[in-house]
Formats: sequence, C-alpha cells, structure tokens
Amino acid sequence: MSNKPNALPWLWLSALVIGLDQATKWWALSALQPAGTPHPIIPGFLNWTLAFNTGAAFSFLADSAGWQRWFFVGLAIAISAALLVWLRRTERGDWRTALPLGLIVGGALGNLIDRLHAAQVTDFIQVYHKDWYFPVFNVADCGITVGAVMLIVFGLFTGKPDGGVR
Repeated sequence: MSNKPNALPWLWLSALVIGLDQATKWWALSALQPAGTPHPIIPGFLNWTLAFNTGAAFSFLADSAGWQRWFFVGLAIAISAALLVWLRRTERGDWRTALPLGLIVGGALGNLIDRLHAAQVTDFIQVYHKDWYFPVFNVADCGITVGAVMLIVFGLFTGKPDGGVR
C-alpha cells in the first residue's frame, strides 16, 4: 500500500446521506399518515406517499417469510465493508471513485438502520406519470442509485492518463 493519504475522509459524505435519510424518514413517519395516501407535491409527477418495504429494490423478496431481513442486513454489511476497503485503497484526491463510494455506503447504511430498527425500510418518494408509477423510494435509495451510476459513468468515460488504449 502506498503512503499517500487514502479516501476514508470521504465517509463524511456517507454520514451526510445517513443523516438526511434518517431525518426525512422520521419526517415521513410523522407527517404522512396513513400509509399509502398520496400527498401531491408536483401534480402529475411527484407525491409523498408513506410506504414500507421488507424486501429490496422493487420489493424484491418482500413477500418472503422474514428471513430476507437478515439476508439484506448481512448483504448491506458485506457490501459496505468491501466499499470501505475500496475507499481505504483509493487515493484521497480520486473524487471520481470516492464520491460515488461515499454515496453508496451512506445509502446502504441508511437502509440498514431501518432493517435493524423496524424490520422494514421506510419509503416516501413516489414518482409517476398518468397511470405509470415508479416504486416508492427514499433518500438512501437515491444515494445508492446516484453513486452506482456515477461509478459506471466515471469508469466508462474517464480515461487514465498513462494506461489508456490508443
């Protein structure tokens, strides 16, 4: 390992995502009752709608018998640990790697807190158009999604100065 400073200080971004996620979920739980009732924000596009998910993205495994809670807890811990190792091995100035990893770790841990505390993830952002509705999601999901897209985009479109094919 090199003596250059690593990217672990980028975990401030993870902490920010966790804080925003938990604060907005607290707000949603206190303000958006009863669950499932849409509160229009931008008519025809965006509602606040309280929902709960015992599964993963798009309610994957939500109808399982309860074992999925611990599966997703373990998965979030394993993925977060792997991303922490990746951050530790990343140079501090490599923001194209550190920023997306910080977002993903924050999102994973934000939803992990819900699973450990309530055995389900609190969602409240509903995007729709006419009769089409995207699954309800939360700030942690945004961190995971934006971070993953950034990793892909930066990986595909950011050339390395001395290692690129010509």
